[in-house]
Amino acid sequence: MKIFTNSLFLIAVLFCSCTTPSQKETAVSADVSYPEKAKDMIIYEVNIRQYTPEGTFNAFADHLPRLKDLGVDILWIMPIQPIGEKNRKGGLGSYYSIKDYTAVNAEFGTLEDFKSLVEKAHNQNMIVILDWVANHTSFDHAWTEIVGYHNTDSMGNVTWPDGTDWTDVADLNYENMDMQNEMIASLRYWVNETDIDGYRCDVAGFVPMDFWNRAKDSLDVDKDLFMLAEWDEPKMHEDAFHMTYGWGLHHYMNGVAKGEMNADSLIAFVNKDLERYPSDAIRMNFTTNHDENSWNGTVFERFGDGHLAYAVFAFTAQGMPLIYSGQEAGLDKRLVFFEKDTIDWTDIKYQKFYKQLIDIKHDNKALHNGEYGGQPQFIDTNNSMVIAYKRVKDESEVTVIINLSGENQTITLPESTSFVDFFSGKTITSSTSELPAFQYYVGS
Repeated sequence: MKIFTNSLFLIAVLFCSCTTPSQKETAVSADVSYPEKAKDMIIYEVNIRQYTPEGTFNAFADHLPRLKDLGVDILWIMPIQPIGEKNRKGGLGSYYSIKDYTAVNAEFGTLEDFKSLVEKAHNQNMIVILDWVANHTSFDHAWTEIVGYHNTDSMGNVTWPDGTDWTDVADLNYENMDMQNEMIASLRYWVNETDIDGYRCDVAGFVPMDFWNRAKDSLDVDKDLFMLAEWDEPKMHEDAFHMTYGWGLHHYMNGVAKGEMNADSLIAFVNKDLERYPSDAIRMNFTTNHDENSWNGTVFERFGDGHLAYAVFAFTAQGMPLIYSGQEAGLDKRLVFFEKDTIDWTDIKYQKFYKQLIDIKHDNKALHNGEYGGQPQFIDTNNSMVIAYKRVKDESEVTVIINLSGENQTITLPESTSFVDFFSGKTITSSTSELPAFQYYVGS
């Protein structure tokens, strides 16, 4: 659930390493905990309803070998609980209108089916995090019958979250400790019953931070979990969360695509973001997700022909990159949110492109997440439409050059520049002074 509401774009990425790239590790030492365990991971959002014609756990499981080949490390699965019927929007309703926290939506399959999916994902060396809606329930959730569990108006009627149009969900009252304890028990249920590896917490900033800290302390008893907050504030990293949404950078990317911002805008934002957040905070960057796709448009609508270039930027700027269901297949429609609207997998045209990006991410320490990677060091190219930076960590170095327009731009590269493009085999040197529209280079 989202709470935030065509200039051409080009990226050239120069990839350099002093040693042969190491392979993605297939196992992590038992004494390593999050966030270190996620130092080189990428995350993939799974929309079970829309992923296959069947819209089931079992049908999605058939895609796991392909996702393993793609290089996916974390599967974020959108809410799987039964959806409320009272005040429901559309025919099938919102995934984020939860009727029962400890049950499974029969449209997706059974609890045993979900357990099987988690086990199969683990066998592919992927971790599974479940989308969790702690801020509200459906209006026909059993808790609405318990006095004090939800916020009410002056007449005693249960209300939806203030300041929103979420009329299909009932706002929970976090001043009620009994409700908080029930919520924590529900969180622990999925960890103990299905062996999931963490949570993506919906509109996490709407819920008091002391609750999240209490919940994480309780969950730590069961398992070392990876926690993602759908929020963009440093306070989320105080205790409970390892990763937060890079909403700010995402909106700046959209601003560049609209011609409203330039290189200086992005540089200023990234520098400020690095100053605001602690060094061990992982920031999640993306060109699309379920909210962006359904409500604000496809990557083609927002980024035009530059959608691949923006993806390269999201993978290399900082933090952990996200891929949304169907993004690797060139999803070119807004998936209807409250109805069945299947993704077309006829031509998975960008599988190779994203696999190459993920391989670079995995193999190069400079691109690792949080404090385990290098911070961007900005480079002056003598062109206000071009942003350039390099990231360095130990023996690994990555240089990124971005043309923010759809026209050829003249730039000045460092004298030491010399590499063979990973995609085309073209040799790029310091004498390269013209950047074609939407061209990207990844070389070593």
